[in-house]
Order: sequence, then structure tokens, then C-alpha cells
Amino acid sequence: METTAKHIELLYNKVKEYTETSIELYKLNAIDVTADIVSSLASRIVLVLVFSLFTLFVNIAISLLIGNLLGAYYLGFLIVSGFYLIITILVYFFSAKLIEAPIINLVIAKLLKPRRSEFVESNPEENEKL
Repeated sequence: METTAKHIELLYNKVKEYTETSIELYKLNAIDVTADIVSSLASRIVLVLVFSLFTLFVNIAISLLIGNLLGAYYLGFLIVSGFYLIITILVYFFSAKLIEAPIINLVIAKLLKPRRSEFVESNPEENEKL
């Protein structure tokens, strides 16, 4: 009877250890996925900011050029502003397709991207190739 109790206690300890290890693994995987998503979004935000500065200066130059050709600098800025008003209206109406869908797809792709460790564990015959 005593050996059965020891076996049950040993089994309980192993299950407890396995559960704690599994929880820790899920936490680490969640941290890995979160870091991957945040770094991807951060790099894209930096890219957009740099491109925005480039676009700002090009637009100032185009406004000045158009204004110089028309004889009044304010007309060049009004024309470029009108162009951006039209683009803003288009983005407003198509924002789901142009902005939301790509971000959703990026997050889903990052969440579902197989990790190398998962691939190795699930495909032992591929271990030799890696």
C-alpha cells in the first residue's frame, strides 16, 4: 500500500512539474510572438515616419514650383492641399481595405508563424536536415 502511495505522489509531482513547465513555455511563446509583432509594427512605423518627412519636403518643393509657375505661391499650396484633401477622402472611404486589413493580416501571420522549435519537435525526421 505504501508503494502505491509513493507512486501516486511521484506521479502527482511529475504532473505538477509538467504543468508548470507547460505554462512557462506558453508564457515564453506569448512573449516571443508579442515581441515579434511589436518589432514589426515599430519598424513599419519608423519607415512611415521617415517616408512622411521625405513626402513633406517634396510637397513643399512641388507647391513652390507650381506657385512659381502660376505667379502666386499660395496657389501652389492650395493645389497641393486640394490634392491631399481628395486623397484623405478616398482613404476615409477605403480605410478598411487599405489600412485595417493589412494590419490584421500582419498580426495573424505573426501569430500563426511556426517557430523553429515547434517545427523541430513536430518533425523529428527533419532534425537531421536542420
